[in-house]
Amino acid sequence: MSPTPTGRLFGTDLVLTRTFHAPVTDVWASLTDPHRTARWFGPWEGDAAPGRPIKVQMVHEEGAPWMDMTIDACDPPRRLALSAEGDHGNWYLDMELTETAGVTELRFTQHLTDTEGVGEIGPGWEYYLDALTASRDGTPMPTFDDYYPAMKNHFEAQRDA
Repeated sequence: MSPTPTGRLFGTDLVLTRTFHAPVTDVWASLTDPHRTARWFGPWEGDAAPGRPIKVQMVHEEGAPWMDMTIDACDPPRRLALSAEGDHGNWYLDMELTETAGVTELRFTQHLTDTEGVGEIGPGWEYYLDALTASRDGTPMPTFDDYYPAMKNHFEAQRDA
């Protein structure tokens, strides 16, 4: 059974949220500590500071390529914005965390340059964010085949609405 897609398209912003029963500082570490990002997305290396470049390995992609990214904004433990321009397309990512009574919500936004590929991009982020959840919960990692192409229509329907 395929997971239920949660992402929404607002203009050219693809927005997905996840909720964690954990303090904001712990969820922040899952997004920024290279040993913890390696569990669900891939490790990264470099000087973590606004305006600085880093290299991120996409371990779940074919060939596990490394991608050059720039830290556009970093306001620990609330907001991290990253961008990349290159062979893998242009990425403008924004992750915002809010905590209320020990429950932290992640609002993940990819600012798209257009919505043409949202049928592929949306399922990809659903997969990665569910992998984040699994890495935190100690549950089995999801399988990408459960996300794509099963979720493709959910995202394309929003584009075409």
